[in-house]
Amino acid sequence: MTKRSIGFVSLTLFIGLIFGTVAGELLAWGLPEGVVKDFFLTSVEFNLAGLVGSETGVITLDFIVLSVSFGLTLKLSITTVLGLAVSYYFLRYFR
Repeated sequence: MTKRSIGFVSLTLFIGLIFGTVAGELLAWGLPEGVVKDFFLTSVEFNLAGLVGSETGVITLDFIVLSVSFGLTLKLSITTVLGLAVSYYFLRYFR
């Protein structure tokens, strides 16, 4: 059994999330309106601004001479989770 670095595992899972999201966007173009499309494309969004109560989705730190804005939104859907599962499969079985 070989040990893998945490960076490689994180990168592989992140790539799986990206491919799952891209697959979901491609399904959005190809599927007709209906229950199947709603099932695969309904998503839950999490953002940093929800932690501080901002409605814009961006956290802004306003200094006198400099203003810094931070924003991160995670959008999870079934296709994203499927992409994560496929990347886990590759990590698990293709050593």
